[in-house]
Amino acid sequence: MKLIYRQMLSFFLVICTLMIILTATYIQVTNTTLYHQAWDQLTTDSDTLMMDAVQYDFGNQELKGLKMQTLNANAQLLSRQNVHFAIYTPEKKVTFSSNGFRPSLTKDDWATVKNGKTIHKRLDAEPFRHDNSSRKMTEVIRPYIYQHKLVAVVATGTFVSTINQNRQQILVNMLQCIALAAAVTLVMSYILSKQMTKRIKKMQKAATQIARGNYDVHLQTPSSDELDDLGRDFNKMADSLQASQEEIARQQERQQKFMADAAHEMRTPLTTINGLLEGLAYDAIPEEDKKHSIQLMQADTQRLIRLVNNTLDSEKLRKNQLTLRRTIFNGTDELNNLADQLKEKAAAKGDTIKVDAPKLVRVYADHDRFVQIMFNIVQNAIQFTGDGTVTLIASREPHGAKFSVADTGIGMTKEQVANIWDRFYKADRSRMNTQYGESGIGLSIVKQLVDLHGGKITVDSKYGSGSQFTVYFPDREYAPANNTSTN
Repeated sequence: MKLIYRQMLSFFLVICTLMIILTATYIQVTNTTLYHQAWDQLTTDSDTLMMDAVQYDFGNQELKGLKMQTLNANAQLLSRQNVHFAIYTPEKKVTFSSNGFRPSLTKDDWATVKNGKTIHKRLDAEPFRHDNSSRKMTEVIRPYIYQHKLVAVVATGTFVSTINQNRQQILVNMLQCIALAAAVTLVMSYILSKQMTKRIKKMQKAATQIARGNYDVHLQTPSSDELDDLGRDFNKMADSLQASQEEIARQQERQQKFMADAAHEMRTPLTTINGLLEGLAYDAIPEEDKKHSIQLMQADTQRLIRLVNNTLDSEKLRKNQLTLRRTIFNGTDELNNLADQLKEKAAAKGDTIKVDAPKLVRVYADHDRFVQIMFNIVQNAIQFTGDGTVTLIASREPHGAKFSVADTGIGMTKEQVANIWDRFYKADRSRMNTQYGESGIGLSIVKQLVDLHGGKITVDSKYGSGSQFTVYFPDREYAPANNTSTN
């Protein structure tokens, strides 16, 4: 069964069940109310009879008699309303009976009325001595007491069929209302179910589009019900998938370019090393050039190792497999070591490296990863600076240590700064495979390593005026404990 029919059926059954319960309750209440109304009317008729027809001697406190003419007139009037009555003396004698109505009063009935209590009964109409004897009746037996003395008992009764007729008429009206309500409910259930099903079908079509790879799908969510909440979540999912798909495409494009560039960069040093090895093997290199040849092979070998290590580190970070071993050490010493290590490389570019730091700057970090971070940043500054200055700065900050690398190089645009942390990205594609460096993976590793330390890295750069990279490392009590071991 389709969803729309299940919804229609559920709406219809719920409403019909509710109507049936309300109808049954209403009929029960109505039945009780009709009997109470009948008893109240019979009581009123009994009181009227006593006021109109009974002659009572208040001096002797005796029932002198009944006004028969008045009783006969009342009997004719009440019989048209299917009401009959009988009047008894305290001696249990019937002094008047309308239409042969003579109910039998038991000993318990007389004991009750002598105590001044009114009796309400539902019984067969046995007091009648003609063709009405099989019809059920309801009656009221009401005592009349003056000065604590029973002076008369009036029994009034009417046929239950009269009450049943009223109840049946009410029931017919109720059934008509139920039939009309059921029809309206069925129509409304169909309309509501159709609307809900229509909205669900829109979601189904959108989901089909998503499954086919079309993520540019959005559902209209004008209201605030659960389906629209689901629609808004669906839109967020589609946007996220679209963004992920675009990011995957960008990463794949960059990865392909990176692999091509990496292959080219590997080919160049491998070709150089192979040529030098062949020259050494065939003794084609003069003795005075052999030392220089070995130095060239060592430099190209280091270049290959650096490229491979960067790739391996990037994969470890991507898979969250890198563990930090953080300790406390002097960051200034490491900056001085980096300056000495990269001095010759900077000189080859016409650059000067300066260190602007106090003798002691305590830093809490993984020593090897700290050196790797700063090495990449400094080397990057040297690569994009010619005949300029690279300044290494260190200082203590509240709850941590700050390190900066400022250069007077070519700088970057805002768009380039926004993308330099992306994997396989290089700020200028024309710089690849030139004197400006090897690949676009180093700064991505730097950013991930800083994040792993719980630190922060920022870039302030102006195109044509140089750049400044600033790294902040938090102290032990403010650093995250994930994927770390501490000595």
